[in-house]
Amino acid sequence: MGFTTLAIAGLSAGPVAARPYTGPRPGMAGARPAAGTGSGPSARDVARSHERVREEASRVGRIGAALAEADGRLDDLAAQAELAVERYNGERARLAEAGSAYEAAAQRTADARRRFAEVRGDVAALAASAYQSGGGLLSGAAVLGGPGGPAGFLERATTMQVLADRRRALLQRESAAKTVADVFERQARDALAARQGATQGAAEAQQAAAAAVARQQEAVKRIQQQKAALVAELNAARTHATALEKARAAALERARLRTQRTVFTHQVVPTGARLGAGAKTLARGLARASDLGSVAASAALKWIGTPYSWGGGNESGPTRGIAQGAGTVGFDCSGLVTYAWARAGVRLIHYATSQYNAGPHPSKNELRPGDLVFFAHDPADPGTIHHVGIYIGNGQMVEAPFTGARVRISPAFRPDYAGATRPAAAQ
Repeated sequence: MGFTTLAIAGLSAGPVAARPYTGPRPGMAGARPAAGTGSGPSARDVARSHERVREEASRVGRIGAALAEADGRLDDLAAQAELAVERYNGERARLAEAGSAYEAAAQRTADARRRFAEVRGDVAALAASAYQSGGGLLSGAAVLGGPGGPAGFLERATTMQVLADRRRALLQRESAAKTVADVFERQARDALAARQGATQGAAEAQQAAAAAVARQQEAVKRIQQQKAALVAELNAARTHATALEKARAAALERARLRTQRTVFTHQVVPTGARLGAGAKTLARGLARASDLGSVAASAALKWIGTPYSWGGGNESGPTRGIAQGAGTVGFDCSGLVTYAWARAGVRLIHYATSQYNAGPHPSKNELRPGDLVFFAHDPADPGTIHHVGIYIGNGQMVEAPFTGARVRISPAFRPDYAGATRPAAAQ
């Protein structure tokens, strides 16, 4: 985000800095009616007014360009913060996998140690049995003078051979069990080390994300202050241009000034606003449909206006987030997707990159309601995905956009569009 300081510096000075308009207006000195005419400004005043209109139109254009640049930099900051959030979600998923691996390895180690103890018990019992039978001292006297004579000796020797074979087998089992136990113990240690590494990675990712969000919030505050000043100047320029129009401007000039007005906000559902008639019709159509994608899209639309919460949302609905979102109940982008598709019976990991790999990738002209649309710093590299929304049709999506905003309807296709996924097919 090294460009942030430059962006702010570039907007805080220069020809478009906010300042009150001090030029003459109709009814003020410098724009008086010509003596004796009673019909308004003189021809000379009209000529000066036309010149002022052209100057104000040029200033409006410069203000519009500066404001568009500020909004673009604000969007880029939000995208970088979203990427940090999604990387943290990925670290959390890997941490859970490492924990499961450790628990499984620890269980296998305990089982092997238990078997090892059982084998050692068998070996000890065999040694006691051999001792009690007097095996191992086969002197000549024992052969000739033992119970039963030579025949008795042969019977005892056979028994001792069987016991010796059994002891050898048990010792082999003991060695094998010990080897298995050592292997599982080593695997458990490796799994624990992996878990610790994942924990450290998750902590570092969270710290980086928190720092990114803090920088974003500071930049947003500064850009919004500059934006307010620019908009105030733009409104002043429009007011003056309108006054000149009413005094003397030609119809052609009035049309030209109207076309120079610039829309500086995304065409989305405003915070707290109700759905328009077209969006209501779309929502009703989705609610009546039974396919999984429509179920997911309809579920997401019910949360329009819900606050964005960093790390928030699960299969049950909005939740308190983490770090910057700890005090807000709501969704982040992948949390809203996790909830919506859970309503359709499809479980997805709360991580945008994982969601991108949850099914096939339809092209733009194949998109259906419920398909997931992704956005990346490099649209050709899924590893740079920083945002996901849910397609609802007519080139629109429902999304949880960024900190400070709310769940809303937005255009689904932007310059950073990276592709789409249909989770239902993966199911």
